[in-house]
Amino acid sequence: MNRLRTILFATFFYILSVPIVMSVPVSALFGRRAVIRHAHVWARMHRLLYRYIMGVRVRVEGQVPAGTYFFAAKHQAMFETLELQLLLGDPAMVIKRELSRIPFWGWAAMRYGGIIADREASAGALRSMMRAAKALKAEGRSILIYPEGTRVAPGEQPPLQSGFAGLYRALALPVVPVALDTGLVWPKHGPKRPGVVTIRIGETIPPGLPREAIEARVHDAINVLDRERRDYRMVQAPPAA
Repeated sequence: MNRLRTILFATFFYILSVPIVMSVPVSALFGRRAVIRHAHVWARMHRLLYRYIMGVRVRVEGQVPAGTYFFAAKHQAMFETLELQLLLGDPAMVIKRELSRIPFWGWAAMRYGGIIADREASAGALRSMMRAAKALKAEGRSILIYPEGTRVAPGEQPPLQSGFAGLYRALALPVVPVALDTGLVWPKHGPKRPGVVTIRIGETIPPGLPREAIEARVHDAINVLDRERRDYRMVQAPPAA
């Protein structure tokens, strides 16, 4: 059943995504806000499909603060790349350079407010990323980054990439960590399954902290659901004979 649900979801999602993405140039004629509204159509379509085909529900813990922030989120699935755009209020998003090169989609992402992160992390690439982020901040946009750099399976907790600390220093914005467990129902490989996704909005962290301090606090906060799940399993495990 889960395999059939996954096939149905993928079929409807990609068929409906083509005209949405291909029509971005029309929205772009009316400025960035029109592109953002256009992106909301895509994200809401995704929301309807995961609810009514996959049987997935989202539980949000905590509140998204009003204002301009630097959001740092766990990344386990494509699911959150669309869902967080709605939940967090249109943040500009740091994306891998490879994604910006996808025909048509990459152009649309940049019009929305994409900020390119280069895996090589050269000085020039980092400066370019910071300039783009500062320009979007000046427009009143919050910034969203997946500081571990890529999708990881539930339970994996890689160190934060260097670009996070550089942006934290350059933007001088409070950081809001976002923990989530989307990988439990939306694995990278294999069929997706129904269930409840938890997205936890963490406590705001002030700007200006030393690198080691901000990285430690963010890493801890975005991985809190993994830690709680591990601790629960340990408590529930039968005692050794």
